[in-house]
Amino acid sequence: MVYEATMCGNLMIISLVLNSKNLHTPMYFFISQLSISDILVTTDIVPNMLHILLHNGGTITFISCMTQFFFFCAAEVFECLLLTVMSYDRYVAICNPLHYTSIMTNTFCVKLFAMCWLVGCSMILTYIITTTKLYFCQSNIIDHFFCDIIPLLELVCSDTFIVHLEIYSVGIPIVFIPTTIIVVSYTYIVLTVLKIPSNTGRQKAFSTCSSHLTVVSIFYWTMFSVYVVPNKGQTLTISKILSLLYTVFTPLVNPIIYSLRNKDIKKAIQLWSHYH
Repeated sequence: MVYEATMCGNLMIISLVLNSKNLHTPMYFFISQLSISDILVTTDIVPNMLHILLHNGGTITFISCMTQFFFFCAAEVFECLLLTVMSYDRYVAICNPLHYTSIMTNTFCVKLFAMCWLVGCSMILTYIITTTKLYFCQSNIIDHFFCDIIPLLELVCSDTFIVHLEIYSVGIPIVFIPTTIIVVSYTYIVLTVLKIPSNTGRQKAFSTCSSHLTVVSIFYWTMFSVYVVPNKGQTLTISKILSLLYTVFTPLVNPIIYSLRNKDIKKAIQLWSHYH
């Protein structure tokens, strides 16, 4: 039911952005790309997870495991970069509104979107190539509900120094640089909004950012909990629950947050309901 709700919610967002002319703006283009990323993550993880739960375990080939790992990580890195791009979009819209249309052109938005996918896929490909060259001999049982880097490395007998070096040298900048850009963008946004004389103007400016800020907070909190915060005292059960948050919960709530807290999307839903 959760998987079906996730698919329906994200497909609804994509459909509304495609068919509603008032949603043909950079912000909604990025929201639709976020929905595509969420669909990819849940489709990559959830069907196989349901199979494992129904059969009290399951088997997966090494190639399938690496494929699942690739699409999951590529989509997560893409989402991390896309949320950064969306924060920049809100910064330009609020802090530099007169130049918004000249800066956030369709071509520029497509380039940003393509760059996010390119960086995500190329970065994860280096992990995949290095991981496939490792010697797995500990066990063929992954104590997790999908192929992730941490449970995979627990099965390795050979030296994992190169993999860990890649994770820290490439992964940490991918987390901390976007986080810094988001924090700086919203600092400028808050300072600009506080200068607006009317309460109505301030509320309108904050309402355009609140949905994005909520999504960013949920995404980064779960990712930091699993990959950045040391997990020595963390049990496998807690690790799995936290993994469920960003593979199942986040893709489910993203379209709900954007639907409930966005007047334009509410209006588009009402128009769609009226004509259908």
